Amino acid sequence: MDKWLFVGFVGQAVFFARFLVQWICSEIKKKSYIPVSFWYLSMAGALLLLSYSLHRKDPVFILGQSLGLIVYMRNLVLLRNTKNEGKD
Repeated sequence: MDKWLFVGFVGQAVFFARFLVQWICSEIKKKSYIPVSFWYLSMAGALLLLSYSLHRKDPVFILGQSLGLIVYMRNLVLLRNTKNEGKD
């Protein structure tokens, strides 16, 4: 298998794993819940898929994954700030 195809498949698998994690956590809590790991998996999957799309020179994928990374990073910053507010 081509190494870039492998990167693309792994990226897609990591990106899909975030939904499994969110689903399992929600089932455990018996309510809709997004764990912090969801955002880290989102970033990891997006970075892998962005790498793949850059190699393929696919502007649609590049734009989509780039914009998604901004959202994932921002959510992690917001979560960190919320956590730090409780330490005052």
